[in-house]
Amino acid sequence: MEHWPEGVDRVILDSAESTMSEAAQRAASITRPTWIMAHRQTAARGRRGRAWAAPVGNLSATLVFKPDASPADAAQRSFLAANALYAALAIYVPAEKLSLKWPNDVLLQNGKVAGILLEASGQGPCVDWLSIGIGVNLNHVPEGIENAAFAPTSLKAAGGWDVEPIDFLTTLAGAYATQEAKLAKLGFARIREDWLKNAARVGETITARTGNAEYTGIFDTIDAEGNLVLITAKGPQAIPAADVYF
Repeated sequence: MEHWPEGVDRVILDSAESTMSEAAQRAASITRPTWIMAHRQTAARGRRGRAWAAPVGNLSATLVFKPDASPADAAQRSFLAANALYAALAIYVPAEKLSLKWPNDVLLQNGKVAGILLEASGQGPCVDWLSIGIGVNLNHVPEGIENAAFAPTSLKAAGGWDVEPIDFLTTLAGAYATQEAKLAKLGFARIREDWLKNAARVGETITARTGNAEYTGIFDTIDAEGNLVLITAKGPQAIPAADVYF
């Protein structure tokens, strides 16, 4: 496992219902952070239970670990994952083609190339475990996705280098380990700063839709908790969760 980060395990499966389901089943027994990758998923899912198309040749992986973190701190790991994805993808495609879309997507030439899904378990002040699911369209653009706000694309379709999922996982695992080290040493403020440098549409008008409301305003920043901050006609609005359109 050349260049694989020290102290991190990995499990490579030919097939799984989803790497997130696999992570939940294994979470109680793991002793170290563990990446689980499946060459094929039979029931992949994205945010809010949406289906996630995962053709063979794309990356489907989940990192499961036991951070010493409150639920709110654990949720901020989506920004670490986004920063790591940006760094990993920038090895294979020019960085100026990439941008980060709040809360958890990576865009490549304004098409969706990667998504992030977090799940945690635990009722106490700290989570028992956290799973970070990552899907990256490396070699194939998923078919049959209609009316998407951001049409899917792939690394290969956008002129990026050919890369196999197992090799990309090694790159990503190293990049994520760097983010955790940065968080431990410098705190979330630095993670936030790095994310904002590569964020899509900062300073521009965007729309955020929650389950029961819609907000349109200028994308000002993300705050210290990772909430989206829009400058609306009624003043600044901090939004903890929404789908973003622009």
